[in-house]
Amino acid sequence: MKSNRYYATPGKRFRLKDYDPADTGQYESHAHAQKTLKDNIERLQQYQDLLYSERTFSLLIILQAMDAAGKDSTIKHVMSGVNPAGCEVHSFKQPSQAELDHDFLWRCYKVLPESGMIGIFNRSYYEEVLVVRVHPKFLAAQRLPGFDGPNQKFWKRRFDAINEMEKHLVRNGTVILKFFLHLSKEEQARRFLERIKDPAKNWKFSDADLQERLRWDDYQACYEDMINHTSTKHAGWYIIPADHKWFTHLCVSDIVVETLKDLKLKYPTVSAEQKERLQAARETLERK
Repeated sequence: MKSNRYYATPGKRFRLKDYDPADTGQYESHAHAQKTLKDNIERLQQYQDLLYSERTFSLLIILQAMDAAGKDSTIKHVMSGVNPAGCEVHSFKQPSQAELDHDFLWRCYKVLPESGMIGIFNRSYYEEVLVVRVHPKFLAAQRLPGFDGPNQKFWKRRFDAINEMEKHLVRNGTVILKFFLHLSKEEQARRFLERIKDPAKNWKFSDADLQERLRWDDYQACYEDMINHTSTKHAGWYIIPADHKWFTHLCVSDIVVETLKDLKLKYPTVSAEQKERLQAARETLERK
C-alpha cells in the first residue's frame, strides 16, 4: 500500500473533499486485507522490541476523529501484538480544574512517551483548536490574559504553539504520527444507530454525541483548517479512510510499521569488556 496517497502534503492546500472516507485502496474486502494486517502486527512486535532496547527514539501516535470513527478499535487491533510494558494510551476528555490552570498543551505534554516507548493519544492537544473552536464558550474557563475573542489571529497563535512544540519533540527523538480518521456523515449515523439498537453497545451512545453531530459542518471546517496549518515536514497528517474499520486498521498499521522501519533501529552493541563478562557468566552457569 502506498501510504503517501493519504498524506496531507505540507505547504499544499488541503481539502477534505479530495479524500474518500469509503476508500479501500486495492483491497476488495476484509478477508483480502487480513493477511497484510497480520503481517504488520507481527512486524510491529519486532520493531517495538528494537525501539525499546535501543532507547534512542520514542513514537507518539495521535488519533483525531469525529465520534464513532473507530479510534478505540484502531488502537485495539493495530496494537494487539504490542508488549504493554512498552506502550501507553492516554485519552483526553473534558479538562480538570488543575489542567485548566495550566497552558493548553500541559496536560498532554506531561504524559509524552519516554525514549523507547510508544505513546498513543486518543484525542490530544488538537482538541484545543477543534472542540473549543466549535464551542468558544469553553475558552472562558481558561482565563487567558488579554483574551479579546477567538479570532483568526488567536487560532494562528495556537497552531504556531503546536508546531513549535512538535518540532522541539522531533529534534529530541520523538517520532510523531498524526492520523485523522475520516468518517462520512452517513456512516456515523449507521454506527450511532447500531449502538442504540444493540443493548451491549448502548453505553457507547450519549445525547452529547447527537448534539455534536448537529455541528458536523463546523467540525469539518475546523479539521480542514487545522490540518492545513499543522501538517508540517516534521509532523505531517495522514487522512485515513474510516468508513471501513478493517481498512482503517490496515492503513494505520502500515504507516506505523514503515515509519519504524525507516528509523533503522538496532539492538545495543556490547563492548569488549561486556563480552568478557558475558563469557565469564556463561562459564559459571555451565559449571552448575
